[in-house]
Amino acid sequence: MTNNDYDIKRRRIFIISILVLLLFSIGFTSCITTSKKKSMIKLENMAVSNNPGDKKSTNKSENMTDPKKLGSKMSIDTTTPDNSGDSKSINKSENTAVSNTSEGFDPYKKDGRKVVYLTFDDGPSANNTPKILDILNQYNIKATFFLIGQNAEQNKDLVKREAAQGNVIGNHTYSHDMKYIYSDPKTFMEDIYKCQTVLSSILGENYNLKLVRFPGGSFGVRLKPFREELTGNGYHYVDWNDLNGDAEHNNVPVQNLIHTTKKYAIYDHLVVLMHDAPAKVTTVQALPAIIEYFKSQGYSFETLN
Repeated sequence: MTNNDYDIKRRRIFIISILVLLLFSIGFTSCITTSKKKSMIKLENMAVSNNPGDKKSTNKSENMTDPKKLGSKMSIDTTTPDNSGDSKSINKSENTAVSNTSEGFDPYKKDGRKVVYLTFDDGPSANNTPKILDILNQYNIKATFFLIGQNAEQNKDLVKREAAQGNVIGNHTYSHDMKYIYSDPKTFMEDIYKCQTVLSSILGENYNLKLVRFPGGSFGVRLKPFREELTGNGYHYVDWNDLNGDAEHNNVPVQNLIHTTKKYAIYDHLVVLMHDAPAKVTTVQALPAIIEYFKSQGYSFETLN
């Protein structure tokens, strides 16, 4: 090979090397640009609109911490819990703090005060309700009890004692059979009326029994006809925006109940969901500490109406 041929070969190798480097650089730059575009798209999708009037704002964290927004998104689990409280089938929605009320009846309305409404569902029970009443009496505070008609029939003296101590009695349906009551709005109202008949026979016809709590909560599009049927017949309803988590299962450790109650206690007005069914023994045990916590935070205790 002559020197001239060698020089030509070197130049070819050099040119090919330059071309390879250029192609690599172009490809690398293209990958970075594409990656940046994808990142920007993701950021734009996650970003929250700065325009308060932008209804397309997608601030998921805000929606998950606002109980009223949560309430509109929850679904109803139509499993039928055992009225004794021993059922392993628990309404999952009761494990999430949500808020919902009838229009014109809003315990969450801001008025500059810190108020907590202690509420107990699914009673009365012979083993737990008397102990809860003793604790409330000890602290000189009142609560709201949402009673199942079947349980009230079996514990008439406890229903009378709840009212005599100044607590408020609410309607939690007669059967608490969610597959049955949520099959049709008319069926739901029949169960409400049946519970009211039982409670009126115990408390007297003059006792105001227009306060209702839906088993599992009133939220969700599916229950809109049921809400309309209820309010159309002169009743009002209240869900909750705090809870102790005793709906999760039976015998929830006391410290867990206290922790969960504190976790959701982020508002000046709190409606706390608890249960006094027979199996909710640890709810009774946790109650004094829960009361002490709210007292230490400057809350006053009131009843729903």
